[in-house]
Amino acid sequence: MARSPFDAPKHPLAPANELRPYLNTAEEVLLMQVYVEEVGLWMDSMDPGKHFTQILPFHALGEPMLLNALLACGARHLFLVNPSFGEEKALYYYNISTRDLLTCLQDPNRDTVLCATTAVVLNVYEVMCEKAMQRMNHIAGARALIKECRWNAKTTGIGGACFWLNVGMELLSCLHFNWKMAWDPDTWDIDMNMSLNQGSIAGDEEFWTHRMLYICAKIANYRATMAYQGLDRSSHDPRLNQRCEEWNALRAWCDEWARCAPRSMMPLGYLHPWETNSKSSFPEVWLIKRSAVVGRLFYHTACCLLAKVHPTESEYSDEMLSMQHSHAHDICGIVAHVKDRGVASVSIRCLAIAAECVVGREAQEEVIAILDKIIKETGWQVGFLQHELIEKWGWNSATSHMSPHQSQHPQMAAAGPSTDLGSSLLNSALPSAPPSRPRMPQGIVNPLMATADFSFDNHPYQNHYVAPHNNHLNNYHYGSY
Repeated sequence: MARSPFDAPKHPLAPANELRPYLNTAEEVLLMQVYVEEVGLWMDSMDPGKHFTQILPFHALGEPMLLNALLACGARHLFLVNPSFGEEKALYYYNISTRDLLTCLQDPNRDTVLCATTAVVLNVYEVMCEKAMQRMNHIAGARALIKECRWNAKTTGIGGACFWLNVGMELLSCLHFNWKMAWDPDTWDIDMNMSLNQGSIAGDEEFWTHRMLYICAKIANYRATMAYQGLDRSSHDPRLNQRCEEWNALRAWCDEWARCAPRSMMPLGYLHPWETNSKSSFPEVWLIKRSAVVGRLFYHTACCLLAKVHPTESEYSDEMLSMQHSHAHDICGIVAHVKDRGVASVSIRCLAIAAECVVGREAQEEVIAILDKIIKETGWQVGFLQHELIEKWGWNSATSHMSPHQSQHPQMAAAGPSTDLGSSLLNSALPSAPPSRPRMPQGIVNPLMATADFSFDNHPYQNHYVAPHNNHLNNYHYGSY
């Protein structure tokens, strides 16, 4: 029988945790239900094993540190969707779990898998915090612990689930700020031989989503490098040929993914706006599996980005504009009609990129309404995106065209474009600095993750981290649960 990933030997001085038969308080049951149904839902969006919703809650019955991290996420979500719930409970569980994790990190005989997994969950908690800068203790820490476990794209089980969630969240950050990924995609060790699976109807949808996330990460790095280096299209810059080759290779990857991915990764139904009674400006795109929705969103986002960064052709040329328009409308169509809240975290950033390409007041107002719906249903505080889009679209009077949600929260309309480092998270904090504050520099390596490795002197968890005597990876059978 395969061992649990958290069955590593305990420190001899530490009493063994007693496995609880079940949660037996109303508060714990409520918070765990919210975590599983609202938070773990999107954490599992790229994991075929659904570890965060279907496996970790059971392991947590015997691991108080992990249990408190999960309960903290549930309490944080409740506070986001209903502020009257208060955030005291969320902070209580978060602080206890963090304290226990920091204590564990001082033990060289610790369970490294348990520590990494708990840090990943606490990182998700911080992603949901409106004032993210106040509590970004585990962003770099979770990454460093994942690297310590040597998890990568080939890892299965809980290690793979943590890896893909972590790099996925970093990609969303880098897309927002136009940063390079701190974890170079070329070191992920992912199999990109897509032609072997060509023609299948279904299967391995999450793996195909991983491939598209990798392609999107490569494009994010390509875009960030252009912003940092700059290129003169009109000159004989020797780098132009190289950049053209890179662009063509990335475009070919996107085309190959679209051609070779299983049929289940493509829409089962597609209705143009004039073929429906919805009065939407966007097509109705019907995808069945959550992994297909996520993969397709990343695919269209990748194509949108490529159309904006061709090294020799203007993004306003007919061909590039057509490419942007087509893929942007498909993104908006997917997000507008999807009923699965488990894709909200990805859809927010993809929608923001697509919305910049949307023209026409009616379609733009529909995008604002879609964001309102996401805010209401998920609690993600993304009102700053609405302001940024209104500014990008050049609406003459933003205050006279506020959405109902913004009119109830005037601070959203008053806030300037996001500049806070907290805005690199999925749930970006509204900046407390004046709107005139300059934006974070573009083209740099993600500064939140730049030193997320225990080999650096300024590594995370300073004054707490002690290198483990040996990690317990060889004890785990990742693919068996």
